[in-house]
Amino acid sequence: QFMLIFIISGLVILGYCCQVSNESTYQEVVRATCGKVTGVLCEVAIAVYTFGTCIAFLIVIGDQLDFLIAVAFQDGSFSGLWYTDRKFTITLTAVLVILPLSIPKEIGFQKYASALSVMGTWYVTIVVIVKYIWPDAEVMPGVVPSSSTWTAVFNAMPTICFGFQCHVSCVPVFNSMSKKALKPWGLVVTLSMIICLFVYTGTGVCGFLTFGSNVSQDVLMSYPPNDIAVAIARAFIVICVVTSYPILHFCGRAVIEGLWLRWQGEHVEVCVRREQKRRIVQTLLWFVLTLVLALFTPDIGRVISLIGGLAACFIFIFPGVCLIQAKLLETERRSASWHGLVVFGIVMVTLGAFIFGLTTTNSIYQDVTN
Repeated sequence: QFMLIFIISGLVILGYCCQVSNESTYQEVVRATCGKVTGVLCEVAIAVYTFGTCIAFLIVIGDQLDFLIAVAFQDGSFSGLWYTDRKFTITLTAVLVILPLSIPKEIGFQKYASALSVMGTWYVTIVVIVKYIWPDAEVMPGVVPSSSTWTAVFNAMPTICFGFQCHVSCVPVFNSMSKKALKPWGLVVTLSMIICLFVYTGTGVCGFLTFGSNVSQDVLMSYPPNDIAVAIARAFIVICVVTSYPILHFCGRAVIEGLWLRWQGEHVEVCVRREQKRRIVQTLLWFVLTLVLALFTPDIGRVISLIGGLAACFIFIFPGVCLIQAKLLETERRSASWHGLVVFGIVMVTLGAFIFGLTTTNSIYQDVTN
């Protein structure tokens, strides 16, 4: 709940800075508000974050398809078959579904699939809660710790930031509103985050209480493969991920395109004429690299621990810096509310820097020691 206050505040701040700067993307808002250097840092961070998230999405697809195949071949005859191998199923799904969805210039058609994804997310939460209330006989829960350490809390920070980070795409959403005002925007993001809190808390708490210390990082992997209700939930997760990959790729591709054009210093006419060629090349390179890394990084926890710290930058650091800069540029009389907002911006930047430094250092340390 404490984190949620800052998460919602960051979304409202970005809406405010979007009004002030009149820009349409997260990176351009940061660039217009905070200057060129901060803008470039933001663009690089977005590119790295979206790239890592796309890898995580492909890993999730592999996790869920493994169990869906086990449901289809309940006699165990799928073992050893080349077309049921994890690497083959991920590659086939990625090439046939994700790649065609990632190539188009616009992603407006994704709104229909996104509605299905929301329904699927709710279904997963309901299944996990119901399975906790009425557990299956074959489920053997592990030990449920009665207390937690501060180390465990901080280790969970990357996952929390990864789950609640929607700030990169919030600026285009704000611009798409019929009434671009902070009051309705604040209501929208507050209700959205409360829904996310319910979904994440319900799934996480009930999943952990069901399996205890035996729970997998992907909670659906802890359930028996022959459970039909859970199999449907896995299918919904695959749909969610398949439709989310192109959106994250679109954000990353837009950043790379902007960095490339500014570095080349090309004219607008040249940019328009060569846009299709650049888009296809960028998409293919992005797709191949994320696919290869996903095939050889089977543990989603390793990916999330690395990019979760970057999510803290988008939630805390960049909105905090934008708020400070926007208030400093104001020429009106500096009232108590002005000073309060500047202090709040400083608190956000400090908290974000602490979470980013701690989680990133811990992730690198864990990778080196393990």
